[in-house]
Order: sequence, then C-alpha cells, then structure tokens
Amino acid sequence: MNSNLENIKRAVELTNDLSDTEKENLLQSIKDIDKELTILEFKLQRTEKVKRTTSVLLEETIDELEKKRADVVKANDALKHSLEELKAAQAQLIHSEKMASLGELTAGIAHEIQNPLNFVNNFAEVSVDILEEMNGELENENLENIKEIAGDLKQNLEKINHHGKRASGIVKGMLEHSRSSTNEKELTDINTMADEYIRLAYHGMRAKDKSFNAVFKTELDKTLPKIKVIPQDIGRVLLNLINNAFYIVNEKAKSPLTSQGGTSENIKEYKPQVIVKTSYLPSLGGEKGVVVVSVADNGPGIPDSIKEKIFQPFFTTKPTGQGTGLGLSLSYDIVKAHGGTTSVKSKEGEGTEFIIQIPVS
Repeated sequence: MNSNLENIKRAVELTNDLSDTEKENLLQSIKDIDKELTILEFKLQRTEKVKRTTSVLLEETIDELEKKRADVVKANDALKHSLEELKAAQAQLIHSEKMASLGELTAGIAHEIQNPLNFVNNFAEVSVDILEEMNGELENENLENIKEIAGDLKQNLEKINHHGKRASGIVKGMLEHSRSSTNEKELTDINTMADEYIRLAYHGMRAKDKSFNAVFKTELDKTLPKIKVIPQDIGRVLLNLINNAFYIVNEKAKSPLTSQGGTSENIKEYKPQVIVKTSYLPSLGGEKGVVVVSVADNGPGIPDSIKEKIFQPFFTTKPTGQGTGLGLSLSYDIVKAHGGTTSVKSKEGEGTEFIIQIPVS
C-alpha cells in the first residue's frame, strides 16, 4: 500500500472521534483507493513499456524506410540510365530505317537519272554533227540550209535543257528526302511527290531484283490543293507504303501457286499491280477539307489475325534481316503528327489498300 495511505489508515484506526461504522467505511475507501492506485500504476508501467517498444520499432522502421529510400533512388537512377539507352537505341533504329529507305530510293534514282542523261548525251553528240554540217554550209554560204540547221540545233538544245532539268529535279528530290528534317512545314504538291516516288520505288525494286516486274500507275486528282507538310517526313511515308506494296506483290509473284476464288491458279497468270491515288475531300477535316492518298496492291492481303498489329513498333512479317518493323509505325506517327489519320483495308487473297488523310489546314 502507498505510504501516504498507510499513514491515513493508521490515523483513522487511532482516532476516537469516529464511530466504528465510520471507521470501517473510511478504511474500506482507503483500500479501494489503494486498489485503484495499484491498477493505475500497473497501467502506467505497461504504457511506458509500450512506449519504449514503440520507440524501438519506430527507429527500426525509420532505418528500414531509409534503406528502401536508398534502394528506390538507386533503382530510379538505373531506370533513367536504361531510358537513356532505350532512347539512343530508338534513335539508332529510326536512323537505320531512314537510311534503309534512302538506300532503296537511291537505286531507283540511279536508274531514273540514267534516262535523261542518255538523252542529254545523245542530243549533245547529234548537235556536234549538226554544227559540223553548219560549218560546211557556212563555207558554201547557203543561208537557207544554215537557218534550217540552226532550227534543228535549237530543238536539240531545248531537249538537252529539258532532260537536264529532269535530272536536276530527280537529284533535288533525293536531297529533299535524305536531308535532315527541319520540322518546318512547307507548301507541298502531293501529286508530284506521289508520281515521283512510285517510279523511283519501282526502279529501286528492279535494281535489286532484275526479275521483278509490276504494273504501276497513278490516279491523281488534278484539283488537289498544295498542303503544308514536312516534305521529308511525308515523302518517307509514301516511299515506305509504296515499297511495301511492291515488296508484297513481288513475294506473291515468286510463290509457286496463288489461290483465287478457292481454286489454285498458276502464278504465271498473276500480274502484280500497285496503284497510288490522290483525292480532295473538301467536306471533311475542318473548313478546308482533307487530302487523301491511298496505296493499293493486288497482293495476298493481310490476315485478320495480324491486322491490328501492323502499326505496332517492331512488328514485321518480313524475314529476319529484311525489315526493322518500324516502317509502318513511323509512318503512322508522322501522319498523326500532321493531324492526319492512317487506315488500312485488306482482304485475304485480293490485296491491301493503305489510306492516309491529311487536313489541308
């Protein structure tokens, strides 16, 4: 019992001022108080123990959290490093894809440039002969013949000039495609671009595979307005879609049999075909409408099982080493960055058509 309560208890027992009943009640109260004090003391001790235990646990928790924080910081640094490596790898892959398309374009350009150069060389040789003939007529002072020869010479020089400009235009197109994009939009004639790239892509395929042959044509809308785009980027989109079309019809042509209408047909009867179309839809895409470009082929078509995957990065149906799987993905992103859309229509056994829409505004 508490010492203070012991003193009070003795004082109550010794006093003569209280009756026995009062003493008994006071003594019972003292016992009750002592009991309550004992319980409170126990609770206080237990609280102190819990407090000490909690303090220890808190310190341990703080240490553990500090360790976890250090682990998170370390993991974050590792993720940043991995992200930088991924970005570098992505940039390298994109560069590889661009260089691959440039390589394919260059083969076509070499063929295309040779034609106007042959004309230039031939007309230049003929012009030398004409000049020699003119010198002979000058000695004879035959003015009428001289005038006639001069007219022929003028026509030849005009043809040389025309084909020289043609070769210059092809080189300019190559430089436009290969140079680094400035991300600046320019008014661009999509019809000219489509007409240029389908021929260059065709001759590029011919340069790689002499056995390759296909019908290719353009159906270009003469009312098509020029639109503001980044020429190099849209050029890569068109070239990629056209190259893919030529590749797939060539693969079908190489297969021993093709199936049409549920029957097998000798592949010799199959004629590969690629068509590039343009059209202007003034009622779509806002106030000024949209320009639509489609690249269609009569290849084997795209199976429904992979149709949703074709625009995913790194997805390709080409054999290992023949495709990065980035062509369609990059094309999709480029068109999207121009505010446009890319879609595909395909039916197995009949062909595929890729359609891009770019707003005029």
